[in-house]
Amino acid sequence: MVGGPLCESGDIFTQREGGYVDSRELPAPRVGDFIVLENAGAYGFVMASNYNSKTRAAEVLIENGEAKLIRQREQFEDLIRGEIIPE
Repeated sequence: MVGGPLCESGDIFTQREGGYVDSRELPAPRVGDFIVLENAGAYGFVMASNYNSKTRAAEVLIENGEAKLIRQREQFEDLIRGEIIPE
């Protein structure tokens, strides 16, 4: 099973057109392995949010087999930067 820290019951990464769900065997991941979701839908940055006060993950571009950081992982301070507590 592939899932993240906040997966909802409707989060299915093996759904085909028409709503059909495929079961897929995956090799056991090892440290340093990548899992690539070609079409991430709302999991891509364009639809990302801080749902449940979670910071957004870093974005990495794989180019010619080399990983390149293109957006840094958010920190807690990024979540509260614009907040103001009135007196």
